Amino acid sequence: MVVSAMGRMAMLVTGLRGDDSRYVQHCVVAAMFTGIIRYVGRVQSIRTHGGGARFVIEHSALCGVVSLGDSVAVNGVCLTVASIDAPNVSFDVVAETLERTTLGSLGNQQRVHLETSLRVGDSIDGHFVQGHVDGMGKLSGKDVSGDDCVYWFEHGPELTGLLPPKGSVAIDGVSLTIARVEHSGGTGQNRFGVALIPTTLSETTLGERRIGDLVNLETDIITRTVAHQLKVLGVPIHTLGGSSNVERVTMDALREEGFA
Repeated sequence: MVVSAMGRMAMLVTGLRGDDSRYVQHCVVAAMFTGIIRYVGRVQSIRTHGGGARFVIEHSALCGVVSLGDSVAVNGVCLTVASIDAPNVSFDVVAETLERTTLGSLGNQQRVHLETSLRVGDSIDGHFVQGHVDGMGKLSGKDVSGDDCVYWFEHGPELTGLLPPKGSVAIDGVSLTIARVEHSGGTGQNRFGVALIPTTLSETTLGERRIGDLVNLETDIITRTVAHQLKVLGVPIHTLGGSSNVERVTMDALREEGFA
């Protein structure tokens, strides 16, 4: 991904994605992750200041691989290393992020997912994750049969159409594949299910999640980009697939937008 110097400066100054005020960004450069959790740390302290907070997270191995200013995804939220005092690493989090992600509800001694940003030559074992949380979801159900486990997450209407079956999603920073999607127009309930293997349950904090717990959700960057362009063409993504909408994606419309 290429981001201009002006684009990076705009992200740093505004802290918001231009087309979506729900987005919160704290990385001073464009970082990328894969959703493969390498470390699970523990919150040692949270010191509030001016509406924001400084999170001190313990993980001795992380201290050996990061430097000041590096980007680290903490439960799927891209943050910048503010200080290192082994075995602790500290991150500053602004009020907007505390309000719009699950970081605002974290407490001392809670375990969190940690992933350092991609470097040239690193393997990509999950999918491209930016650390840009699109919304929060709520764990609404668990279907467990032997080693087979499906977690169900409810989400807000703003994510409808961005979570396709077999697509990718990052849940608290963990790269997962969407197994099923359910939309109930009558009740307004939208939810999706992900299958979790025993390794994921044991090596991340997802195995500790209880019904009603909130999680950070990041939709797939490709799905999000395509949905945005379709919206520009006038196709409502929440009803995508209806014949009347498909008919609106004509060759003339694609040429007008530079796709053909």
